[in-house]
Amino acid sequence: MHLIDPARHTRRAFLRRSGQLAMAGTALPFALNLAAMGEAAAQAAPGDDYKALVCVFLFGGNDYANTLVNFDTDSYNKYSTIRGGIALPYDAELAKTELKPDVALANGRKYALNPTMGGLATLFDQGKMAVQLNVGPLIKPLTRAQFNSTNRRDFPIPPKLFSHNDQQSIWQSSSPEGSTIGWGGNLGDLMLGGQRNASLFTCISVAGNAVFLSGDEALQYQVGTGGAVRINSVSPATGSVYGSSAVKAAMQQIAQQARGHTLENEYNKVTLRAVEAEGRITSAIQSDVMDVTFPTTNNNLAAQLKMVARLIRGRASLGVKRQVFFVSMGGYDLHDDLDTKQGPLMQRLSDALVAFQAQMEALQIADKVVAFTASDFGRTLSSNGNGSDHGWGSHHFVIGGTGPDKGSGKGPGAVKGKAFYGTPPPVSVGNTSADDDQWHVGQGRLLPTTSVDQYAATLAKWFGVPDSDLNGILPNLKNFNNITAPSGISYPRDMGFMT
Repeated sequence: MHLIDPARHTRRAFLRRSGQLAMAGTALPFALNLAAMGEAAAQAAPGDDYKALVCVFLFGGNDYANTLVNFDTDSYNKYSTIRGGIALPYDAELAKTELKPDVALANGRKYALNPTMGGLATLFDQGKMAVQLNVGPLIKPLTRAQFNSTNRRDFPIPPKLFSHNDQQSIWQSSSPEGSTIGWGGNLGDLMLGGQRNASLFTCISVAGNAVFLSGDEALQYQVGTGGAVRINSVSPATGSVYGSSAVKAAMQQIAQQARGHTLENEYNKVTLRAVEAEGRITSAIQSDVMDVTFPTTNNNLAAQLKMVARLIRGRASLGVKRQVFFVSMGGYDLHDDLDTKQGPLMQRLSDALVAFQAQMEALQIADKVVAFTASDFGRTLSSNGNGSDHGWGSHHFVIGGTGPDKGSGKGPGAVKGKAFYGTPPPVSVGNTSADDDQWHVGQGRLLPTTSVDQYAATLAKWFGVPDSDLNGILPNLKNFNNITAPSGISYPRDMGFMT
């Protein structure tokens, strides 16, 4: 019998994936190169260790300017003038969600969250949330003049900017629409060695099929907000088919029989694996009663995050040390009615994340689980009437708490919260040649000043990837390796928002 060496298997998969990434020549996605990250992290992690990343994808392209609002007087006045009727009012409600970091931003810059996001403002104040400013896909540092250059060899840009489907795919897989392999799925590929029975539960989506979780060998496991999907005709958990126990017994026999045709055999294997997986998931998630109350009215994201919390609670029975989850909410393509529709979306996002964080604290695992937001792209600062159009860079949130009580204090945290990371962009629409206007590419579209490679490397190190492996995992990281570009912008290898 030919035996498989798990270490050789995962290392071979890591090298294969690194080679594929090197040939891609495009910016890594915000959703990270979780493939090689997971492989390296899994091999370095002690046996009793556990960590999870939860990607919260906002489909449609979230409007950055009314999510994180310029609050200092000078910036707000510019913001209000440019945005016109869709600008949020500078009033007492906005003041309630002003974010006051431990270290003030330079030049008097201030921000407030959308007034409907009071819950996240509280998490920020408690040190459980960090804000990454102006992050987006980049291949190498880029200025507006370089972006406008026709010299794409020296000044490459990510492909098909401003396209929904392509940018969703790029952020989830580093390739435009049509990609079949995502970074969460690659993580599953590279964690197969020695953990084959657990690999099915490494990449779990509660938001339907997502390229983010699609791998070469590992499977994307999908659950609904009510639990695992059951094949009623063959599942032991159901009593009969069409009211007949005989039909049920016949279906089970057909599914278990060895078949002469290869495809029939494989079909039966998939069916039986699905039945077994459903049973394990159902056993792991236990009751839907949680320690905290998740929103139930018009908040599907909260329902998805509640299911993630149940899966994390049952992690021991699933036998996993590293997990990646994908949840999502839509509705963010607000070319119209931004002033009336974004606020409720932001409130649902905030309420869902606050409940999830509270549940992680109740499970005493808040220092082991990090949730982060992602979206197709940011949007224009200028209004198109009563909405905004497709953009590029955007602001995002990273959320994670402290560990359980240890002695007189708290255990170590995950996120270095109550802080902003990256470079605050000037408030402009990019129509002048002023030096401080080089970070816009027209209509207030932000040219990212933090690369997703930097963002990914920061999370990867927390996830357990040795620093020596990062360049192999993140092929563009070498272009942002603790340098200061001629523009004056610093590109640290580690953005510093994780412990």
